[in-house]
Amino acid sequence: MKTKLLKKIVLVLTVFLFQFQVSAQMFVGPNSYVFANNEVVYIKQNLELQAATSIFYLRDRAQLLQGSTVTSTNAGLGSLSILQEGSTNNFHYNYWCSPVGRNIAGVGNSQFGITQLKDVTGVTTFNEPLILPNNNYNGTSSPLAIAPFWINKLIATSSYSSWIQVGANSTLNVGEGFTMKGTSGISTNNPTGRSQQYDFRGKPNDGTILIPVKPAQFTLTGNPYPSAIDLSAFLAEQTNCTGIAYFWEQDATVNSHFIADYKGGYGTFAPGSLGSVGIYTPATFYSYDGAGNQIANTGMGGVYQRRFVPVGQGFLIAGNMNGFIEMKNSYRIFVKETPGSSTVLRTTSSKNKIQSVNMDQMQSISGFDYTTVNVTPTPQIRFNTLMDNKGVRQLVLASIPEATDGVDRGMDALSSGDASQADVYFVIDNSEFVINTVNFDVNKKIPLGFKNTNAANFKITVKEIINFTDVNSVYLHDKVNNTYHDIKNDFYELELIAGQNNTQFEITFKTENSLAVEEATAKNFLIFQDNSAKSLVINNPFLKEINTCSFYDVAGKLIFIKNDLGAASTYQFSTAGLGDGIYIAKIMTKEKETFGKKVIVKN
Repeated sequence: MKTKLLKKIVLVLTVFLFQFQVSAQMFVGPNSYVFANNEVVYIKQNLELQAATSIFYLRDRAQLLQGSTVTSTNAGLGSLSILQEGSTNNFHYNYWCSPVGRNIAGVGNSQFGITQLKDVTGVTTFNEPLILPNNNYNGTSSPLAIAPFWINKLIATSSYSSWIQVGANSTLNVGEGFTMKGTSGISTNNPTGRSQQYDFRGKPNDGTILIPVKPAQFTLTGNPYPSAIDLSAFLAEQTNCTGIAYFWEQDATVNSHFIADYKGGYGTFAPGSLGSVGIYTPATFYSYDGAGNQIANTGMGGVYQRRFVPVGQGFLIAGNMNGFIEMKNSYRIFVKETPGSSTVLRTTSSKNKIQSVNMDQMQSISGFDYTTVNVTPTPQIRFNTLMDNKGVRQLVLASIPEATDGVDRGMDALSSGDASQADVYFVIDNSEFVINTVNFDVNKKIPLGFKNTNAANFKITVKEIINFTDVNSVYLHDKVNNTYHDIKNDFYELELIAGQNNTQFEITFKTENSLAVEEATAKNFLIFQDNSAKSLVINNPFLKEINTCSFYDVAGKLIFIKNDLGAASTYQFSTAGLGDGIYIAKIMTKEKETFGKKVIVKN
């Protein structure tokens, strides 16, 4: 039985229902199959794949949605087969959550094991994976060999040592996420070599799924269905969690199994309101000691659209009470995954791009009208802080009318970097946040905190202002010295002694003094980027003596510095070798006056 259209499937299955006198709304008998290609298949109630030879194929981004409001009553020994992609680097973790469980005849969801990940050989054919010994750490693409040493789960804990090794056992309960490192080599089923395809085969998960949580503890879960889910709807409704999801990202240049060599961290998603696409701030990459504790900052991840979670994607949630949260069919939605967006570990080419979706084409179980969602990004200011000239922490200040100045569930996101040696964060109710949502007005003062175990250097600037027409100026206010520093057009550099400082600094949008010195200095110079000549140009009409001209990327990393420039009327510095982007030019005069200006390089 082969079809691309749900309408045809229903007509054929009506015959099965009559012939075999079964109660399942969709029934696939022995030696029969359903083949859905690039389409959504909807079953209002349950599915029975009666025999081991009863197969349901989902191919080319096809998905299965079910509408039951109770626990799963799917049954049978047959399998649903759905393909998803992971990393082809055997050193990098993917965070998964299986859409299927074991093939057992009884009714309901069942546990999952990695032997159910098949090696894709054709449109419907596969080979069994090779499960390596526990002392072999390197999976391969062709033939598919999986290293079970890296299969772990995390259930309601905050300790790295509390990860539970699953290995090759079928002990992953429905809704439990798991880690698995990728594979080396080029996958024969994906000749580009950019990703490893896995064929998840088993009984499809369905219905209400309970996931345990505890206060201030993390649980690794994910999307447990053979369809996309609306993460915002899930986080907004499940009040036993904080309403925030965390996604693992890893530096793709690091090729080592030693934890002390890791560079990675967690990006953070806040749904905001259901009428928006949500807010995501990228991971700050940390290095780790041998015990798994975060130490030095080393880099930053990318920005992604996270509201709609693809099949198989795992993520962390934090509980706010003892109990359970519920994953339900009402969160299921058909969102076609664009090439590259279905991978559990995103590809380099998609980094820093928020992938768009067409709300007019949404097909959901809940019936929510997605045409009411505003796809324009939530008004926001993104701040980049370079910490000790290593890793970059990005913070997001967003404006939503319903927000308060306190902690708003699903809007304000706690930092996941509590043990790092240096960090910066918004201070809300004496806690550390990477996303702060307020009902904005120009008089707001946003507390900003810093912590560092040793003396450290911080460079902070506004990376970008998105859809935020009410903001003309952004300042870092040092309340101890009562000084204001323009961080919209420049960055400000701090040298802080070891410790935690939650009271000295704040973000403001106007000043209580005239900034007379900085404004007077600014009038002495004209700095601009001449992209036709691929040069940074500084005009010095008053022939001020310039000691240094420094050029930085928007993260605050030094690109070049020119010293002892004298008092010429014009300076030109080549930018021909730089990538397109926003940069900051900063000059210092002999009198120690400083002036910074953001420029846009387009080569």
